[in-house]
Amino acid sequence: MAAPHSGSGKTLVALGLVAAFGQRGPVAVAKCGPDYIDPAFLSRAAKVPAFNLDPFAMSPERLRYLVKWHALGTEMLVVEGVMGLFDGAANGPGSTADLAAILGMPVILVVDCRGMGQSIAALAEGFARHRSDIHLGGVVLNHVASDRHEAMLRTALANSGIACLGALRRDPALEIPDRHLGLVLPGAIGRIEDFLGHATRAIARSLDLDAIAALAGPVPEPETIPLPGPRLPPLGQRIAIAQDAAFAFVYEHWLNDWAVDGASFDFFSPLADEPPDPQADAIFLPGGYPELHAEALARAGRFKAGLIAARDRGALIYGECGGYMVLGRALTIADGSTHAMIGLLPHQSRIDKPSRTLGYRRLTHSSPLPWPEKLTGHEFHYSVEFGSGGAPLFAAGDATGEQLAPMGTVAGRVCGSYAHVIDIGAP
Repeated sequence: MAAPHSGSGKTLVALGLVAAFGQRGPVAVAKCGPDYIDPAFLSRAAKVPAFNLDPFAMSPERLRYLVKWHALGTEMLVVEGVMGLFDGAANGPGSTADLAAILGMPVILVVDCRGMGQSIAALAEGFARHRSDIHLGGVVLNHVASDRHEAMLRTALANSGIACLGALRRDPALEIPDRHLGLVLPGAIGRIEDFLGHATRAIARSLDLDAIAALAGPVPEPETIPLPGPRLPPLGQRIAIAQDAAFAFVYEHWLNDWAVDGASFDFFSPLADEPPDPQADAIFLPGGYPELHAEALARAGRFKAGLIAARDRGALIYGECGGYMVLGRALTIADGSTHAMIGLLPHQSRIDKPSRTLGYRRLTHSSPLPWPEKLTGHEFHYSVEFGSGGAPLFAAGDATGEQLAPMGTVAGRVCGSYAHVIDIGAP
């Protein structure tokens, strides 16, 4: 599922298709790129965990195997693209088109038709012909105003020879609200099941599901199990992972890789003031929205004591983005109030004077992390850190290879940064 640009409605169409096809049989779901939010929605729609396929950060071999692994035993794999079809990293690669070409997957283009008539044909033809290694299977018309508008658009597409796979009318009930880091998490939308049900009915009523299913090709089964080739080894053999509304961003391929290597997981909620497993040899604080829960985290005494005890017994403690913010001394939130955090790292974070930072990162480290020296990751946040003064965790460059300032902090076996690590090395 792709689009000419962000905001065209591909997330909505992907959600509805996943749920509609799920009524026919098991469906696997994936998201192109490093995003965490859309996979959370897709997981709710499919009732199975969504996974990420990142053609910038992952090798073609890795992408093909992840598809085979997750699609095994399912009737359909639906992949939601990122941004516009041909939009990638700052230096070009990593687009939805790149992923479709690597995997040999047909593309369905979701077009926002507001203010558009016969020009739909020119737009679709341009996307169909721009790259010879991309197969455009058809177009879904979104935000159609009326029967007359739909007829005009369908006639224009028919004259171009590009299939129209359905048309969705304008419907405020199908709008997913925005938040400062993109879409909201599904748990933050009231009556999420009602929303998904409405989306599913709209898709089933408005799109040609049989024609869409006929576009799909076979996915071969994995040739080898467990996962072959280089992968991120587990942080430890018994890993405590923070998981709640403040710590929600964990890649599914990490958990799969670590389970294959024999690691066990214990999930705990800092917002419920739960401490990590005292037997854990590694603790992971993922990214999320700690700035929305700073007061509760500051009061979480058992959580704080558990992390300090883990540090004292020599456990590896690793935080990414929001998790890194919580490992610092303090967090200043949007209203200007400051809340004490764990204090295992010397920095402070603030989000009251937002400064957006985003992009792919090429990372190099020599730290307590049991990972290869070179990693690929992504950075996306509005907060800033100050007063660190500690040893940096990563040397960093952007997608183009331009060197950036060192990232993060290491203090003994406690470490973290704003980077979300995706996979090993650069392909």
